[in-house]
Amino acid sequence: MSDTENVDWQELEEPDSPAETPEDENGQDGEVRLEAIYDVPVRVSAVLGKTNLQVSKLLQLGPGAVLELDRKVGEAVDIFVNNRLVARGEVVLVEEKLGITMTEIIKLED
Repeated sequence: MSDTENVDWQELEEPDSPAETPEDENGQDGEVRLEAIYDVPVRVSAVLGKTNLQVSKLLQLGPGAVLELDRKVGEAVDIFVNNRLVARGEVVLVEEKLGITMTEIIKLED
């Protein structure tokens, strides 16, 4: 006789009634409800570096032009969400596309 034959499987199943489900103070089951904000658009930008340029020089740029930025190779890339710095990361290549790996999360200062 194995141990599995003595198990009452109904006791292990999840409760059927909402009254038996743990609830938080908002009356929702212990899971955070974020569905309401899933469709809110946000602007995400990754800044590799910055430079100042006269309009005449900008108009002379063409394919293959090189701009000197204020950062060195290997320095972290700033990640902004709605113009607020939220993280820093590194540029990576994933399946022939550029991406950013977050290496540091910036905490909001009060």
